[in-house]
Amino acid sequence: MSTAILTGPPVAGSPLEADLRTLGFDVRTANDPTAAAELINAVPAGERVAVVDPRFVGHLHALRLALTDPRFPAAAVPGALTAQPAARAALTRAVGRIPVGAGTAHLTDVLTDTLTESLDRDEAGLHRVELGSLVATVALTPAQREDAREAVAAVDDEAVRLRTAVKSRDGFFTTFAISPYSRYLARWCARRGLTPNQVTTASLLTALIAAGCAATGTRGGFIAAGFLLLFSFVLDCTDGQLARYSLQYSTMGAWLDATFDRAKEYAYYAGLALGAARGGDDVWALALGAMVLMTCRHVVDFAFNEANHDATANTSPTAALSGKLDSVGWTVWVRRMIVLPIGERWAMIAVLTALTTPRIVFYALLIGCALAACYTTAGRVLRSLTRRARRTDRAAQALADLADSGPLAELIARSARGRGRTGSFLAPVMAFLSAAVLLVWVIFQDDPTSWLTVGVAGCSALLAGAAVSRPLKGALDWLVPPFFRAGEYVTILVLAARADVPGALPAAYGLVAAVAYHHYDTVYRIRGGTGAPPRWLVRATGGHEGRILVITVLAAALSPSGFTIALTALAVALALLVLIESIRFWVSSQAPAVHDEGEPA
Repeated sequence: MSTAILTGPPVAGSPLEADLRTLGFDVRTANDPTAAAELINAVPAGERVAVVDPRFVGHLHALRLALTDPRFPAAAVPGALTAQPAARAALTRAVGRIPVGAGTAHLTDVLTDTLTESLDRDEAGLHRVELGSLVATVALTPAQREDAREAVAAVDDEAVRLRTAVKSRDGFFTTFAISPYSRYLARWCARRGLTPNQVTTASLLTALIAAGCAATGTRGGFIAAGFLLLFSFVLDCTDGQLARYSLQYSTMGAWLDATFDRAKEYAYYAGLALGAARGGDDVWALALGAMVLMTCRHVVDFAFNEANHDATANTSPTAALSGKLDSVGWTVWVRRMIVLPIGERWAMIAVLTALTTPRIVFYALLIGCALAACYTTAGRVLRSLTRRARRTDRAAQALADLADSGPLAELIARSARGRGRTGSFLAPVMAFLSAAVLLVWVIFQDDPTSWLTVGVAGCSALLAGAAVSRPLKGALDWLVPPFFRAGEYVTILVLAARADVPGALPAAYGLVAAVAYHHYDTVYRIRGGTGAPPRWLVRATGGHEGRILVITVLAAALSPSGFTIALTALAVALALLVLIESIRFWVSSQAPAVHDEGEPA
């Protein structure tokens, strides 16, 4: 239950109380700040409380945005504000600071505005809603009320609500082929009481059925898989639009939204590989390569954004040129399509699945994503080299968390600390060498499943420890996590492929999927502002260098069939470990109620 307190001169015939009840508020009235304070204190501490001026005139959706959005501790529009439990103490202090008696009319005449300013000064996490064409105002005179009502009538708030349900930044395919009708599907779901989490789950189930159809290996199965994958993407767009349309953000929704996209895509890759195997074509290496490439691409995106989103002096000629190009309409869409975002990528996969073979699907996917990765990474390297940004301690910690260094790298880093200069290129060079030394060895050796490979993995761990021995504040230090990801994932792929026994590559696929889930979970915790997973989990999983050492030891000590069994067991153990901790966190009260507002690559 939420409580709305009307405080101010009453207005006869106003629909405000009805609107507040429509939004789920229990409406009470207070004649002065003292009475308002008493009512606020009477509301249980775990409930939301709103303060609204009875003279408020505006759209219902303006009130909805200000009073029901769960993402912000406090929010306000002119004439109305709300405080969730996290900001209740600040609201109580703000009411208590308002003086009473002669000379205080300017503070109490529009009490909501005074409280809003006080919450803003108190740094209570106040969010001032951007209204756009919506109306929200306090009408102090009959003439002002009439003008405000005319302004409200001139704007269709339902049309605004539908329009703003769509992400502000989406790919070309999503914007023009999906969103024109998926927003209406979102409204249909809202009017029938469906939640975004239910739609997200439906999207996952649809994608899993699509993967099952692809696994049949028949032309009819491939055609059905393509159609179902596209429908899954429609539902994937709908769940976010439903969340924005009805403001149903939640911690569980944030977790589902953060993980299901990758689960759907990677399950579909596995389905294609199984379908190809039924037709006598082994494409597991291509499927695993596609998953590795996509995950490394995302790590590049996440690491670059985390390194730069709160940096100071964060400008460069390259960024300025990018901004100029964004001012030319057609270049915006070309540049968004070049990076092959999820909409374009899933459309390509669906069409090629229906018309061609799994091998062609993976070839197109690998080539397209490799070109997109080169384009985006090159642009980010240029931006980083031409700017003089000063990275924060928070950004350095985020990059260190994304590096996923285990106990061995930590020990090496402590012994090497102080021997490098923060801000130099030492960290990315050491990280690159850590991955390159290992990959060159396992790729070009005739028999990489030897004890010499274990020694090379040890050298790789030494270089990895040196890479993270100083705070990651250098211009290119955001490359450290993707170098580590590439080294770990590709090593698993190559060793499994060189084992050359049935089941080795599917086992490696499962292992990389489990580790990738852990890395995505780390990303979304950081983006939600709650920090990385607990250190005990990182240590228990061994860190990237620890896992590499374990895998190289298993490859050297076991037969190919034994190595396959060991990879399977390791995949199951890691998956259970990271999933249990992830689920525990995302259903807890610590988890952030956030959703992505831009289409991920």
